[in-house]
Amino acid sequence: TTLIRLVVFFVGTIIVLSALIPIADAGVTKSPFVAVFERIGIPYTASIFNFVILTAVISAANSGLYASGRMVWSLAQQGLMPKCLLKQSRRGIPVNAIVFSMLGGWLALLTSVVSPDTVFVVLTALSGFAVVAVWMSISLAHINFRRWWVREGHSVDELKYRAPFFPWVPIFGLLLCAIACVGLLFDSEQRIALYCGVPFVIICYIVYPFIKKNADKKTKSEQEQINSSKRM
Repeated sequence: TTLIRLVVFFVGTIIVLSALIPIADAGVTKSPFVAVFERIGIPYTASIFNFVILTAVISAANSGLYASGRMVWSLAQQGLMPKCLLKQSRRGIPVNAIVFSMLGGWLALLTSVVSPDTVFVVLTALSGFAVVAVWMSISLAHINFRRWWVREGHSVDELKYRAPFFPWVPIFGLLLCAIACVGLLFDSEQRIALYCGVPFVIICYIVYPFIKKNADKKTKSEQEQINSSKRM
């Protein structure tokens, strides 16, 4: 049902908007929904839709802050970020991680006012590249998991959920994401995402083993100290 909803509400919406808005009038300065309703001439609909879009943006920002805070906390737990970000409230909320994420969000928002045509555009392009990279990782992880599952002697029938049309669906997802990345090369404003994003991913792959090794050493040392204190 999730797939059906995505196709109907996202892909279907794009098809309808593309059919109603001339390509010469398309842009990012105004919501395409507002542009359509203004063309139709329905009174106050554009203002109402702007309110709906605003609430949707706030909801997306809230979910993004939630995900970012938990991700920062998880990295700190693995020793990949400062331990001070592990602090939680009595209800288990990672306070410091959320504050840290919120500060980053405010700095990003500030760029939309200070340098909307440069830094903000770069950040927007990088966020789009990050989404594509994540979905490529998900597709690749799905393929690797199924291979590992079978290699370990398990049967596919043991899985509670088996994605249909494997492995063609994740391969198709990888292909579409790759096409999206190639498409960035043809947009002068979005091209910076590849120039910065691809080297960043490569650097992460190179640096991660060393950081992880150092974090494991610290964890092992802390565990030995705890065991030593218990024996005393």
